[in-house]
Amino acid sequence: MTQTRTNRSLSKRQAEIANMVKSGKTSREIGHALFIDSRTVESHIEAICSKLGVRTRVELVVALFGTGASEGITTQHVLKAYQSDVDTRSIEVRVLSEKLGVAQAAIAGFFQTLDESQVPLEQVPAKFRELANRYLNLLESFRALQSDDPEVQALKLEAASAILAGPADYDRAEQLLTRAEATDRKASDLLASALEARSLNMAATRAQRGELSMLRLDYVSAIDHLKTAMELVPHPRPDVRAQYRLRYANALYVYGEERGVNDALVESIAAYREALRHYTRERAPLDWASTLNNLGTALRTLGHREAATARLEEAVTILREALSERTRERVPLDWAETQNNLGIALWRLGNRAAGTARLEEAVTVFRAALLERTRERVPRDWAQTQNDLGNALWQIGEREPGTARLEEAVTAYRSALLEWTRDRVPLQWARTQNDLGNALWQIGEREAGTARLDEAVTAYHSALLEWTRDRVPLEWAKTQNNLGNALSVLGEREAGATRLEDAAIAYKSALLELARERVPLEWAKTQNNLGNALVRLGEREVTTARLEEAVSAFRNALLEWTRERVPLYWAMAWDNVGLALLRLGEREMGTERLEEAVTAFREALPEFPRAGVPLYWAMAQNNLGEALSALGKRETGTARLEEAVTIFRDALLEWTRERVPLKWALTQHNLGSALLTLGEREADTARLKEAVTVFNDALSERTSERVPLEWAKTKNNLDKALGLLQEHV
Repeated sequence: MTQTRTNRSLSKRQAEIANMVKSGKTSREIGHALFIDSRTVESHIEAICSKLGVRTRVELVVALFGTGASEGITTQHVLKAYQSDVDTRSIEVRVLSEKLGVAQAAIAGFFQTLDESQVPLEQVPAKFRELANRYLNLLESFRALQSDDPEVQALKLEAASAILAGPADYDRAEQLLTRAEATDRKASDLLASALEARSLNMAATRAQRGELSMLRLDYVSAIDHLKTAMELVPHPRPDVRAQYRLRYANALYVYGEERGVNDALVESIAAYREALRHYTRERAPLDWASTLNNLGTALRTLGHREAATARLEEAVTILREALSERTRERVPLDWAETQNNLGIALWRLGNRAAGTARLEEAVTVFRAALLERTRERVPRDWAQTQNDLGNALWQIGEREPGTARLEEAVTAYRSALLEWTRDRVPLQWARTQNDLGNALWQIGEREAGTARLDEAVTAYHSALLEWTRDRVPLEWAKTQNNLGNALSVLGEREAGATRLEDAAIAYKSALLELARERVPLEWAKTQNNLGNALVRLGEREVTTARLEEAVSAFRNALLEWTRERVPLYWAMAWDNVGLALLRLGEREMGTERLEEAVTAFREALPEFPRAGVPLYWAMAQNNLGEALSALGKRETGTARLEEAVTIFRDALLEWTRERVPLKWALTQHNLGSALLTLGEREADTARLKEAVTVFNDALSERTSERVPLEWAKTKNNLDKALGLLQEHV
């Protein structure tokens, strides 16, 4: 067996005894094995402690195992051992033991814990490192926290030995620590003069139980233990109580964030606020800033799950306050961390606002964070910020004409994927694939071809390989929703209804997890998207059932997409209600539905300012023009038709051929239809000639290869206009 750096200075006999101590044997067992008296063994152990600079047997055991370094092992090391058969695993476990300085039995036990907890394979390496670090830190705590009570010290020595033996003996360690705590409690009751010291020992022991629960991924027990540890600290020691309170708050946050438990996030926020009563800016400025950063992160996480924006606004305020002490000059990486957290909060807020001011601010903040979060220094943090930057750029690009910002977002996502690989961090890889799909979908919607849309579908399907419903139900549902968006646009450009049917299926699948009670705004968004797919399907069917279903879906969206809460999305839903009513009105004899459609479009327009969201403004103008044109065709006068022509021309100011060629062609087609109807009612042929020109313009983008159904509609109208002109000859 190869000697470690720690025991190379020992004699052969001392090294032999050290290895037996390391394996957990008692002095009597060692003496029996070596045929020497146990007192002789104790003398050797005293000499070994002296050489290694430790005082007690517990310290000796910790020293013999070293401090460990989980960063020194690779994902391949862990997975190879985890997936090996029994014989091979023992070899791999020995290799990991030597690399980490952790007992083989403990490492074997880590794998057993991962098996029993059904940790997904892709999370095994990270959880293994977490367990190894918690294990070593727990052992170190036994060395650092010595008890003056021989009985407690003996129990802790036994507990340390049990922990060294691995998870099979964790229950025994728990029992021993419980006994140690009970012994301390009894002594505390009996020895009033030593109450403070004993109480601190009790708190430390209970905190160790909390860390042991974290080692087992048992967050509920850990929270209970850490809360008790905090409560056990005597009043004269607020500094210790504040430390335990922070550990308690952190455990609550991890539980709430990982398991989706909002009540735990609420409790973590309260705990962080309470900790700030001790960690004041005047007393401990960096601790104060660190606690504010954690508080802001918890508020941001909870705020993202709520319909209101109050938590997000508070998160922004608190994170800015943290930056007043977490400066770039003093703590550059901590400064970058808080900048990134601030950027996410701003992005979440910007996502709900009509303008782009918050989003632009988020982009600036993310770019600032990247000044310190470089790929060379912190590659995974760099990838995180690149992904977050991409999200903000995508949101801006969605609201602006052209595709420049969207292309920037694609670049940021592809950069993130250089470090966030599937084999290394599968869930983060899936997140970036989903986000990349969003940017590609937006670009594809504005381009004539389908290449980008097909790329988006591929990206979403890639994301769903890791974002499964069982593993991450909300993320799975959001990706289903996004997949539906890309399929819906593709279906709009194809003659068949297969893609549109697939889109409707994807949206309905998403709603299985995106419940109104759970994530109201996401539920509303998916209802809105489902409505859009149903409208497109309804346009191709004889019956009106799909269109009626679409109206219901849009009205559902408006239950949560209120004007006060999310004005831009509220306007979008009203615009979509108008579109569904328009299609229904086109199939009915009366004009009631068409008048309702006009009202819906006019309702939406005030929240679609041309200066702020020009593409949405043009969309609403085009739709309003369609409704007015449909009404005008059923009336004897031409006022509605003339208004429609004016509105279509306005829409074309923003829906240009360069920016959105197919939408430009749609508006040209609608303009031509209104001009054709006016031309049919006039003796002069000027309107008919203009209609012919406009239809020909539309057909330059509406080709039979690209959008066969739309091409057929425009070609039919062109032929009709040409026929009417021929009659005038």
